[in-house]
Amino acid sequence: MSSESITVHLVGDSTMADKEANERPETGWGMPFADCFDDAVTVANHARNGRSTRTFLAEGRWRPVVRQLTATDYVFVQFGHNDEVPSKEQHTTEAAFVDNLRKFVGETRERGATPVLLTSIARRHFDDDGVPKDTHREYADLTRTVARDRDVPFIDMDERTRALLAELGPAESTALYNHLEPGEHPNYPEGVADDTHFSEHGARRMAELVLDGVEELELGLAAHVES
Repeated sequence: MSSESITVHLVGDSTMADKEANERPETGWGMPFADCFDDAVTVANHARNGRSTRTFLAEGRWRPVVRQLTATDYVFVQFGHNDEVPSKEQHTTEAAFVDNLRKFVGETRERGATPVLLTSIARRHFDDDGVPKDTHREYADLTRTVARDRDVPFIDMDERTRALLAELGPAESTALYNHLEPGEHPNYPEGVADDTHFSEHGARRMAELVLDGVEELELGLAAHVES
């Protein structure tokens, strides 16, 4: 590989992850994101359904990422969906969540690579006035704090996606998420109304918002984005 080669490692949960054929048309935003760059860039999607910062580390998924990092690489870290829910087995306390984010950042930097922190993408939940609810406030704030304290490039996907939901409104925003009528797709014969995971169209919109953040941060990676 040439010295110009860049790998963007994606570390996160189901909203970012590649999807198996039996899960489609549900689409993680990392899938269209991988097609947005020139030939110098490879996107390695390590995100997995249902993972929190704690379980991603406990399952040994982080160590292989660190081992292969080089100075031209990036690590995009996006967790919170599973960390924040006390009733989930994957729950991570606020203190542990902060420690885990710091670990991702510190070990990425030790290898000379560039960490980028992202808040979780908003769930499609509106209040009675049609205003998107702030469903990730606590853990999004923790991510914001780590990014600020450690001077980490940061993309506030929670804020960006709530703005998009507000723009589209309750009805039109349905197209961003995995909503299917009964019989519409063989993988979901009884239909589905999922306000967390994305349709192919929604995943593309999410990837576009991430790319907007990359360009606003003026990361070197931005020079490799193909329109």
